[in-house]
Parts: sequence; C-alpha cells; structure tokens
Amino acid sequence: MVGPASPTGRPPTLGVFCGSRPGSDDAVHGLAAGGRAVGVIPVGLFSREVPHEDLTERIEVADMHERKRTMYARSDAFCALPGGYGTLEEVFEAATWTQLGLHGRPKPVGLLDGAPGTGTSGAPGFWSGLEAFLDRAVADGFVKPENRSIVRRVGTVAEAVALAAPVD
Repeated sequence: MVGPASPTGRPPTLGVFCGSRPGSDDAVHGLAAGGRAVGVIPVGLFSREVPHEDLTERIEVADMHERKRTMYARSDAFCALPGGYGTLEEVFEAATWTQLGLHGRPKPVGLLDGAPGTGTSGAPGFWSGLEAFLDRAVADGFVKPENRSIVRRVGTVAEAVALAAPVD
C-alpha cells in the first residue's frame, strides 16, 4: 500500500496488488514517491514472495484473508500491477466489495500497465484483454454499466495515485 503526500489533510492510500513480484520495484517506488510504502504480506508466503526491502512499514499477517481485510481497511483505492491468478482474485474481490457497498464508499481499482515513461516496468498493454472482457461483460448484461468504472486501466503512476484522492 502506498500513500502519496497530500496538502489537503489525510494522505490518500492506494492498495497495490502484486507489489511483491520481482520487477515491480519501479512501480512500488514510483507509487510511493513523496509518500509511504506499506507492505502487507502473509508470513506463509515469505518462502515464495519476496517482500520489498525499502518499505516504510511491513505488516505481517496470518493469511490472505487477513491481508485483504487489512488492505481494504487502510486503502482509499487499489492498483493492480501485472500479475496472475492471485492478483486477478484480489482485483475482482475489491471491485465486488465496492459494487456491493461493503467498503463504505467507492474504492476504484486501477489496472496499471507497464510501459516506458509510466513509472513501472512490465508488459505494455498487459491489461487490455481484461479491459475488453469487462466491456463485453457490460455489453452482455453481466455487469451494470454504472459499475464498469470500478475497474479501469490507468497508464501512469500519477493516474493510479489519483484514484486514491479523498472524495469530499
């Protein structure tokens, strides 16, 4: 999770999915520029996932369920870096919680593609297939049009951070 500096009071906090993956350093550091980087990782994953060394705070939790509860409670929005099944599961659970009103207020999910000049490494256009799937789900009536914007592709770290800006 990262929180950019904010001159308007409480710094907004952006929960980042797949931030422990090797190669995500640029994105995590870019997202945390001027703010804090807080890692939330289940202790059982230390043997498979590598926690970042340069975190402002590392929160060790018992399991993935506690990780998500902690991130949901502390985040104003979410950002997914390119990832696999676990990242997709977290993206859709966060989106579902917003759709159902379980967060207490809308908490959007940004899908940050990796591309030169975006502040992240990775595969440019990584999320374009998921974006097309979501558009198709709306067209076929499985997702309400007003809920489509819960999950959106963002092209830069600045756009991802802007998702977490407090809503007055």
